[in-house]
Amino acid sequence: MRKFLLISVFAVQLIFGNAENKISENTQVATSGALSVSVTTSPNNGGYQPSHILAIWVQSTSTTTFTKTLVAYANQRINELTSWVSNSAKNKVDAVSGATLNSHATRTASWNGKNVSQVVVDDGDYNIKFELADGGSSKVVTYKFTKGTSISTGTLVGNSASCFSNISVVWTPTNTAIQNIELSNLYSIYPNPAKASIYINGPDIRSTDIYTLEGKLILSSNQQKINIDALKKGVYMLSINTGKGIVSKKLMKE
Repeated sequence: MRKFLLISVFAVQLIFGNAENKISENTQVATSGALSVSVTTSPNNGGYQPSHILAIWVQSTSTTTFTKTLVAYANQRINELTSWVSNSAKNKVDAVSGATLNSHATRTASWNGKNVSQVVVDDGDYNIKFELADGGSSKVVTYKFTKGTSISTGTLVGNSASCFSNISVVWTPTNTAIQNIELSNLYSIYPNPAKASIYINGPDIRSTDIYTLEGKLILSSNQQKINIDALKKGVYMLSINTGKGIVSKKLMKE
């Protein structure tokens, strides 16, 4: 009898031990935060340009599972967004949506890290997909970012497309976002937009780096007045290195 009890206790411990290990192995972190997205569109040489349809959505990179539509401008021609339709089944829950766009411009979107059921998704690698059609075959561009406890800037996956430019994808976790907002309020750039020179205002500025939206460093300066006359027209990211931390700002060059 005693031998039987010992074997039973051992079996129970083994079952619960395995269960605890499985729970530990499957535990996932789901960090709250915000993703900011911007993109400038241009014609894709289709039959009804400049009118066009556009979709921007999030999907998991590991399983290519649809997560959330952020933007969907398409009604009658919606099926021409073949990649988005295939991945999302036309799901527009909580998305910014509307009819066909009549002109090109810079479009923005945001994501709160939640799926269509309003549940914060697990941390990990995700893709932001951009798709545009204006009467011909649609063009798709993919940017990868990491949703987690650190700021992550999207990077291009695969090929670019001429109908998309000035793409910015930035994930910011909640706590870091609050700290960055408070710090960012201490610093400013003027004029912005600018043509020839900019001035960086704020305490204890040590240096400033200017990057393209693709993350390429193109200019560094330890002065508060910076000559940008040689830069091409477009949108750039400034990384202001200060005694309090690093502050990121967008700059428009005219």
